[in-house]
Amino acid sequence: MFSKKVDDQISLILTSPEHANALFSLVDGNRDYLSQWMVWPPLNQKVADATAFIKRSLQGFAEHREMACGIEYNGELVGSISFNLIDHNLRKVELGYWLAENMQGKGIISRACKVMIDYAFTRLEMQKVEIRVAEHNHPSNKVCQRLGFKLEGCLRNAENLRGMMLDYNIYGLTIDEYEGSDPRHKF
Repeated sequence: MFSKKVDDQISLILTSPEHANALFSLVDGNRDYLSQWMVWPPLNQKVADATAFIKRSLQGFAEHREMACGIEYNGELVGSISFNLIDHNLRKVELGYWLAENMQGKGIISRACKVMIDYAFTRLEMQKVEIRVAEHNHPSNKVCQRLGFKLEGCLRNAENLRGMMLDYNIYGLTIDEYEGSDPRHKF
């Protein structure tokens, strides 16, 4: 199973069935916060929903189509980071992430993203990492900019969030633009 220590505080672990209770509790406690930008939190109503998500993710991982990881901060599950799509034909991954509201502002997502970006380019031999962010999710847009991603465009009316149409900013980082990361993040 995949696991990577990012630094003394942060570890990434492939999400597995034993994480179902913690994952459900984390989503349940952050449902309103996460629902500002994502359609799936209201659908996660019981531990069985988290278990089903994990099983689908592990199947996708086994088929080399996706990779969902939990983010642990000082040993506690605080969020998720994933390759929502691994496209071997186009040699790109779509990176997604979320973090508990009370863990914002600690640089956790930026540090976790650096590890996943390095993994995409060095281990998966991808040519591009892409991130889709709700246009009004200012903190997440700033993460993309800090990481050196380029804004490639905006998908208008890309998703229906309980009756409100969301626009998504599409950010990309190619292997040619990638400068590498802290040696601790290397695989």
